[in-house]
Amino acid sequence: MKCFDLTIENHVAHIIMNRPDKRNSMIKEFWEELPQLVQDIDHGSKARVIVISSTGPHFTSGLDTSLFGSLARSDAETKEEQALQAQSIFYNEVTRLQKTFTALEAARIPILIAIQGGCIGGGLDLITACDMRYATKDAFFTLFETNLAMTADVGTFPRLAKLIPEGYVKEMAYTGKRITAADAYRFGLVNELYDSQEELLRAVLEIAHEIASKAPLAVHGCKTVINYSRDHSTKDALDYIALWNASQFKIEEIFEAMSAIKENRPGNFVDLPKHKFS
Repeated sequence: MKCFDLTIENHVAHIIMNRPDKRNSMIKEFWEELPQLVQDIDHGSKARVIVISSTGPHFTSGLDTSLFGSLARSDAETKEEQALQAQSIFYNEVTRLQKTFTALEAARIPILIAIQGGCIGGGLDLITACDMRYATKDAFFTLFETNLAMTADVGTFPRLAKLIPEGYVKEMAYTGKRITAADAYRFGLVNELYDSQEELLRAVLEIAHEIASKAPLAVHGCKTVINYSRDHSTKDALDYIALWNASQFKIEEIFEAMSAIKENRPGNFVDLPKHKFS
């Protein structure tokens, strides 16, 4: 992998962006490696929780500018054909980039993200696709695409507008200005703030290990139903959770959880099944 390091310990996978000298910009390999990593961990049941963090002074500077020229590049023989194909190629490339972050939302297991310094442009697309967000007090967030005469298109708007009030989304989008960690916390974009990156990582990994100690089937059910409820009416969501538990309810796991609590020990829970065709 060119953009990431990976460790897995005690059911927690830690994905680390490893290009601090380049401000962890999202080069071509980033968009290919991240969904492969997440899907391999999830489909192979290699961990119960994923933590994504970064290195250096900034979380990420967003989409690497070297990609801009390739988004509408055609290999057609004439300039006329290239011009006619450009918009279709651009559309296909953008939807391909969108799938990178959709893979995080689609994962069966929770994904926690630890943010330090700048979280710029595509960084917002990334963090909004995760389940929980934590940051250092010196972090800042910028919907930078507006400053480049672009409309953000890799996932920020459909997800950010469901996380924070619409007025704050529009302020970030229309102005393209920096939003402080304190404001992000006030808006509800991040769960908690920490004084340093070391404290941040320690706390996020502790939360991840706490989640990993729970029954994976139950946690998977929580993520599935919460995401469904976000996108559907209360009536539909109530019916969905009833159907979910009707098919997924595991009395053996409940007895094990109750015994573990009574005996003051970790629960011995079954992992999520592997995807046979992943």
